[in-house]
Amino acid sequence: MNELKPVHLFASPIYITEKPEWVKPLIKKTDPYIVEAKKRNKDLIKKFKSDFGFSHHSTPLLTDPAFDEFQKFVGQGSANILDSQGFDLTNHTMVFTELWVQEFSAKGGGHHVVHTHYNNHISGFYFLKASEHTSRPFFDDPRAAALMSKLPEKKQEISSLASSTINFPATPGKFMFFNSYMPHGFHVDRGIEPFRFIHWNMQAIPNHFLQNKIEKV
Repeated sequence: MNELKPVHLFASPIYITEKPEWVKPLIKKTDPYIVEAKKRNKDLIKKFKSDFGFSHHSTPLLTDPAFDEFQKFVGQGSANILDSQGFDLTNHTMVFTELWVQEFSAKGGGHHVVHTHYNNHISGFYFLKASEHTSRPFFDDPRAAALMSKLPEKKQEISSLASSTINFPATPGKFMFFNSYMPHGFHVDRGIEPFRFIHWNMQAIPNHFLQNKIEKV
């Protein structure tokens, strides 16, 4: 019998790059946002006598000029990804719908259940504080039809074509870009070391829609 050669279709790629030189300046720029986020949660913290399990979520970073360079890098990277995937962006403009920073509780328990970002095209993370002892991002198989007839995996600890979920180590300075339809979340953090990251969502909006919106203002 001739050798069977696989042709992988409908891939779900994760794009990773590193910018460690941005870690320290962005920690400094995001510090006030995390302080403010913790203040907003003070009533709940007082009620539960702890912030165990909290994710301290900032207000939007979009209008802060301190993040202009970051936005430019992420915006161009997101456009390049969609272009490389074969999408025609000639008549579209990449627009941020959300950009925020968050830090998990120092007491532990911080996490995110699996979710997607509807009506967006590219999402991602940039890790500011992380280590081998902190939470990890994970991604679930986005193919609903594949999950309906799922067979048991031989070794769940090994990433393979049979994997239902895959996690990645988070390290300071790491960027992760992915299509927004990818189900993702964060494993429960143990509160051993600080865990902070910037998260974003971007949408490719038709230019005629943007023009019509400008004309109506």
